Amino acid sequence: MMDISFKVNGKELHVSVTGNESLLDVLRKNGFTSVKRGCSEGECGACGVIVDGVYLKSCLMLAVQAHGREVMTVEALGDVQEPHPIQVAVVEEGAVQCGFCTPSRILASYSLLQNSPNPSDDEVKEALDGNLCRCTGYVKQLSAVKKAAELIGKEGEA
Repeated sequence: MMDISFKVNGKELHVSVTGNESLLDVLRKNGFTSVKRGCSEGECGACGVIVDGVYLKSCLMLAVQAHGREVMTVEALGDVQEPHPIQVAVVEEGAVQCGFCTPSRILASYSLLQNSPNPSDDEVKEALDGNLCRCTGYVKQLSAVKKAAELIGKEGEA
């Protein structure tokens, strides 16, 4: 066992981990259930998080690699009372059904909009590539990201 610490959504987390434990497993054990286990191979995207500003798949990252870093899950963006513009757009555009892929897709969208405030359709498609959805299809997801870009532009914050 190794003792590590890293920030999750701005709060320090101190944990003991094994050398082969994934960041996904550690996050879920510590209550961050928006990070989903899908394929455990980095293919489905359900486990997406942002580490030091970069969107990545937490099932492919060892927990020890998070030591000293900053991890962001969808809980950091907003909640039902104060949703982030991306969350508002996803609901308004009907881009969510079962919700399993939604947290990771929202983080992928957030990462995109941080770097490209007015993305093209191709940029949105590339950013969401690897976030598989079995319920909604992808047209509404694309329109939700475009709407979020508009909302963020109006509010002046991402």
